[in-house]
Amino acid sequence: MADGSALQPAAAIARKNRARQPNESAEYRNAREALLIEEIELNRHIARVAAQRRALPPGGEVKGDYQFIGEASSVAGANPVGFEELFGDKDTLFVYNWMYGPKRQRPCPMCTALLSCLDGNADHLRQRIALAVVGLSAIERQIAFKVERGWKNLPLYADVNGNFSRDYHAIMDDGTDTAAENVFTRRDGTIRHFWGAELGFESADPGKDPTTEPDLMMLWNVLDWTPGGRGTDWYPKITY
Repeated sequence: MADGSALQPAAAIARKNRARQPNESAEYRNAREALLIEEIELNRHIARVAAQRRALPPGGEVKGDYQFIGEASSVAGANPVGFEELFGDKDTLFVYNWMYGPKRQRPCPMCTALLSCLDGNADHLRQRIALAVVGLSAIERQIAFKVERGWKNLPLYADVNGNFSRDYHAIMDDGTDTAAENVFTRRDGTIRHFWGAELGFESADPGKDPTTEPDLMMLWNVLDWTPGGRGTDWYPKITY
């Protein structure tokens, strides 16, 4: 992104917009131009936040005893793999912990919606980074749900001893599993934590959802484009 001082004012850019919708009123066009200014500013703010994230200093070194069973090793008696093996041939790893622990009859609907979005983009993402979806249920149980949902591209792993999920905030103090998003890097043989989602209920504005990364949630993005929005209840009732 260009230096902020060199950017044109959002209002000046909005005035250059020549898009018009059939049969629109002058009132609609004026309101739409005001909205376009805000959309331009929002895009710029998203770019600034992303740049600030990329500039983070090195995170903590990953040292825990983390063990996973993946889909390829789901046969009886298979040995767990270590954390580094989740990287494959990449030096950056995105891990999503989904809420599908052994005590849950069904996975979290919001995790399901997010992973459906991720599944559709996984092949594109894996050209640059490694992905891993980690759950606390046995790998066979996770695979069964993956087949049910028709996911084709998500690499699933079971956290064998729960250490990774506990250390990286996917298990709450009362032992309940929760969602978590984390990014790790491997540089010169050292694996470090780069970034983890830290927005939650404590940081959510009153009456707002505690979403950590709305860009991942196509469901909410599309609903935000509609007059009804996300509804009065932030937790949508997703059916399977």
